[in-house]
Amino acid sequence: MCKAMTDPERLAAYERMYGDLLKERDKVLSDMDRLREAGKQRGATYQQLLARKLTLQDIIGRFEIYGIRPE
Repeated sequence: MCKAMTDPERLAAYERMYGDLLKERDKVLSDMDRLREAGKQRGATYQQLLARKLTLQDIIGRFEIYGIRPE
């Protein structure tokens, strides 16, 4: 069971999560670039990365709507 978080703890957790999402998105983009350079844009791995990129961008965008973004 999770203990109740204070408001500052909750904000810090959201900021950490946002940072992790940005790192994951950057890795996905890097992997997509590598596959693109190898001419593998039509492969299953590339398509899965594309879907992951779109999902991450949607989540990151929602954070930004509520004012959680890097400084």
